[in-house]
Amino acid sequence: MTVKRDYYEILGVSKEASKEEIKKAYRKLAMQNHPDVSKDPNAEEKFKEISEAYAVLSDEKKKAQYDQYGHAGIDSQYTEEDIFRGANFEDIFKNFGFGGGFEDIFSSFFGHGFGGSPQRPKGEDLEYNMHITLKEAAFGTEKEIEAHIFDTCPKCKGSRSEKGHEPEKCPQCNGTGQMKIVQRTPFGAFTTVSTCPKCRGEGHIVTYPCKECRGQGRLRTKKKIKIKIPEGVDDGFTLRLRGEGNRIPNGDAGDLYVSVYVEEDDIFRREGDIIYIEKEISFPEAALGTKITVPTLEGEAEIKVPAGTQSHTLFKLKGKGIKGVNSWKRGDQLVRVIVKVPDKLSKKQKELLEEWEE
Repeated sequence: MTVKRDYYEILGVSKEASKEEIKKAYRKLAMQNHPDVSKDPNAEEKFKEISEAYAVLSDEKKKAQYDQYGHAGIDSQYTEEDIFRGANFEDIFKNFGFGGGFEDIFSSFFGHGFGGSPQRPKGEDLEYNMHITLKEAAFGTEKEIEAHIFDTCPKCKGSRSEKGHEPEKCPQCNGTGQMKIVQRTPFGAFTTVSTCPKCRGEGHIVTYPCKECRGQGRLRTKKKIKIKIPEGVDDGFTLRLRGEGNRIPNGDAGDLYVSVYVEEDDIFRREGDIIYIEKEISFPEAALGTKITVPTLEGEAEIKVPAGTQSHTLFKLKGKGIKGVNSWKRGDQLVRVIVKVPDKLSKKQKELLEEWEE
């Protein structure tokens, strides 16, 4: 699997760069790497790479998802074409004067015009909410869910017709699924194309509906789906599982969107990639110094508490926090020690404290 480079690194800008700075950096790189200009045999791939970086970083929503979750946040929610769609490239390319226009450039990326050629119909997308523990979020996990989806009817294989009775060509549109109406006016002839009302755009008519699915071509069924949760996810992270949604006859399946929610932990509190815990120590331990054992996400660790430690002092356990989705290293764990003052003292304890105070 190819590892994608950091978008900011590709454009040579910082995370604090403004929209104008991002646009300026992309324009400069696009001029250098445009396939009509560069002699580099890999120019098209480089041009696509910088264009993808610009498409994400110039879009506020996509940029926010990338800043929080990295490439996983983008790839899990957008197809390759979705990443580019919505970005304003026309504004940049209109003054380049290259032979190939905006449509030609992206046509080479996807094999058709960027606006998108007519595609197979797609089934409905589904949503699923998943709750995981903090430890599962920290180290990643794999879950299996049982989803109720519409899948192709096993009897008619999606044809919607009984065996031996194939659908008939629609006589009204002659199997095209479209109706063309030509209107002649003093200014010329205008052609209007609309969906055929008889076959509803399918081009054929089912005369003997399948008894299993009642002519729907699909049935509601249960399906077990394995979901791999990457390490470092936080509340609101959404995974996109392509083709795991509802399927429609003569079309593609929709997608399944899994929203992840991290449950609160009884011991650990998370803030980004930092983990916090509190640990009580006695007054003598704080005054004289001690060693304490504290829990971490991976087990137990030991901390040396020096003499004279004040209440609410923070101690750091380096690398014991969480590694974010878009991070190469783990955060730290901070331990806040709370000095517990006894509410009841024996006579001897009181005398000792009074003596110590004097």
